[in-house]
Amino acid sequence: MSKYKSIYFIAIILFLGACKIKQEIPKNRPMLAMPSKFSAKSDSSFTSLPSFKAFFSDSTLIALIDTTLKNNFDLQMTLQKIEIARAGVRFTQGLGKPDLSGNFTVGQRKFGNYTIDGVGNYDTRFSTNINEKQQIPASIIPDYYLGVQSSWEIDLWGKLKSQKASAAAKFLVSEAGKNLVISELVAQISSTYYELLILDNELNFLEENINLQERALEIVRVLKQAGQANQLGVDLLNAQLLSSKALKIEVKQEIIEAESKINFLIGRYPQTVSRSNVAWAKVIPPKLNVGIPSHLLENRPDIKQAEYELVATNANLVSAKAAFYPSLNITGGAGLQAFKALVLFNPASFAMNTFGGLMAPLANRRQIIADLMASKAEQKIAYTNYQKTIVNSFVEVYNQLNLIQNTNEMYELKIQEVEVLRQSINTSSELFRSGRATYLEVITAQKNALQSQIELINLKKRQYNAVIGLYKSLGGGWKN
Repeated sequence: MSKYKSIYFIAIILFLGACKIKQEIPKNRPMLAMPSKFSAKSDSSFTSLPSFKAFFSDSTLIALIDTTLKNNFDLQMTLQKIEIARAGVRFTQGLGKPDLSGNFTVGQRKFGNYTIDGVGNYDTRFSTNINEKQQIPASIIPDYYLGVQSSWEIDLWGKLKSQKASAAAKFLVSEAGKNLVISELVAQISSTYYELLILDNELNFLEENINLQERALEIVRVLKQAGQANQLGVDLLNAQLLSSKALKIEVKQEIIEAESKINFLIGRYPQTVSRSNVAWAKVIPPKLNVGIPSHLLENRPDIKQAEYELVATNANLVSAKAAFYPSLNITGGAGLQAFKALVLFNPASFAMNTFGGLMAPLANRRQIIADLMASKAEQKIAYTNYQKTIVNSFVEVYNQLNLIQNTNEMYELKIQEVEVLRQSINTSSELFRSGRATYLEVITAQKNALQSQIELINLKKRQYNAVIGLYKSLGGGWKN
């Protein structure tokens, strides 16, 4: 009869193990189909993004990026989060496998004189069936045990397997998070570095204009003393000079803040950032092809992150559902046990036990119901966030591509405007000498020319930011 019970028990285990819980994926909102390209132009030969060392040709910038990736505070904290996720994976590797632990205990017990154990133990002293070694000590009974114990939860419903999958997915989320931080750092360092180069040129440009304005002011003062000019012309030119000096101080402050930003990203205290002195017209931004296929978005770490988060929440949902079903636990132990230390290592002291049972929640299931509700909500949030991340990524690249094109067109027009306004300075000066223009017209021409040149320099900044923004939007920067 016991033989048939064992067969029935094994059959029940096999049947339960064959049952699987289906993953729940929202079907009311299918995945949005992504367009194959961002614009009408497409370049099938453009299949991958270059590394930042190939994308940026400036050796000084590459050195700054390398130092940042070694010392940045945010990246160091992100690396420790990866270690936490790795620890979670290591913990789940033992799920579904028997636990084995050694056990050595020394204890004692005393039973009451009016209990079954107390009376029965006392009577054993008079039994003729036991020898001297088997006689139980009087009053207080020692207990010695040396052996191993094991417990094993059999994964009938895939609950433990899902927990492993969730931990592995969370580890991949942390890895993608690291790549996202690296991509952001590369973009911040490079854009700030190019901004510094432009600001240096803007500062030099302002110093040249200040020198010209100081000479013009001295000329007008001399003309005033000769009776060929008045105080109004002196005041207007002096006001323009003061405005340029104030703007120069503002640019110096912007340089300090840009250098401080780079130093902070590198993980060091404020100091001068070494850089070459390049004429702003020769600061050429790196280029990316216009016809970029949309599959390059697979490089984006945030998309990978959202994808792995969805995998993790799907696995958590399976675990939450499996909590409603019975769990099969097998426990056992084997070792040496005796109530006398002298006979503990006697072969007759060998003892063992095995237990197996199914346990399922029947009442007061509020906790597991709440866990299931939360898991469903988290899974739907992750699913929606995954779609949102993909759409947002496409929009970012689309905007950056158009920004590059429009900024380039604006830059060409602004160059023509600067040339025209520079010519207007000479024209207004000649007209002033001939008495056909006023001081106000001369000053207005100089002010407009200065403003247009500053705007041209700022457009150069925007060109850099647009290209670097596109590189980042495509997920560039984290691959060496």
